[in-house]
Amino acid sequence: MTTTLIESGRSGGPGSEPEDSPRTLHGAGEASDRVFRGVARGSGGLVLGIMLLVGVFLGYRAWKALSVAKWSFLTTAAWEPDSKHFGIAAVLTGTVLIGLVAIVIALPLALGTALYISEYAPRRIKRTLVSLVDLMAAVPSVVYGLWGAFFLQGHVTGTSRWISQYFGWIPLFKVDGVDPHDPLATATVYTSSTFIAGIVVALMVTPIATSVMRETFTQAPGGEREGAFALGATKWGMIRTVVLPFGVGGIIGGTMLGLGRALGETIAVYMIISPVFAIQPHLLQNGANSVSALIALRYGSASSFGTSALMAAGLALFTMTLVVNFIASSIVARSRSGAGAEA
Repeated sequence: MTTTLIESGRSGGPGSEPEDSPRTLHGAGEASDRVFRGVARGSGGLVLGIMLLVGVFLGYRAWKALSVAKWSFLTTAAWEPDSKHFGIAAVLTGTVLIGLVAIVIALPLALGTALYISEYAPRRIKRTLVSLVDLMAAVPSVVYGLWGAFFLQGHVTGTSRWISQYFGWIPLFKVDGVDPHDPLATATVYTSSTFIAGIVVALMVTPIATSVMRETFTQAPGGEREGAFALGATKWGMIRTVVLPFGVGGIIGGTMLGLGRALGETIAVYMIISPVFAIQPHLLQNGANSVSALIALRYGSASSFGTSALMAAGLALFTMTLVVNFIASSIVARSRSGAGAEA
């Protein structure tokens, strides 16, 4: 006698192969699980609600100025709100340039530091290095600003002159009004520049980016590491073929997190730059500005309408950082090390 078993929910007759189908699990879970789930969802909703309220507040306070300036707010380089002639073209350009200089410098520093700590550092000093990097992130911004204004600025002008001398044919590195080949030319033209502000901000964002990258690199699959060595790969070959591809999400996430910090940095930039309200594309030349430094500079003496204009500038910076973080999160979610992060 032949008996044919047909499982419930599966199609097929005698002799046919049963199809695999996922089984749905139902369960209320423990009370601790329900509490954790509720706290996690409530915390996420609270964060989103606070961000929404911040955006609504900035939009409400900025409406008076935006209704006057309209689209010229994005294209005007001057800042004279009491004369109804104002815009963020100059300070927005300066903000982006300072952020890009900071990231160009911070990315290799953070990547190299994270790789050394996770792959090369001896076990006995690894914890010390991690603590030192974390302590760097805890240093107040004003300390970095003082260091940049009174130490770095006097020692980096020679580097700025050298870059201008040999790469001045590139518009970004050109310095107007001075001959870089003249050894007697004044060095003040190279101070309070976008380049110096970018270096200081780079050192501020490097610890944050390093921590994110290091955590990602340490999670690279051990089996794939051992497989690479078994196939004859060197240490660097294993890092290049296993660790770095796996850590793409962490590299991008750390870089973008640092960029968000760089775009919004205020006091350190304010202490270093010489504010100008004109589009200044020359990185090495004296004079720069940023949205956050503009708000810090003008908020104390602003009129009612001027305060509304500053709120509009803050709204633009808030929107820009949100866009940068959204793009970064989308890229990270599609990377291997970020897979499942949004589950």
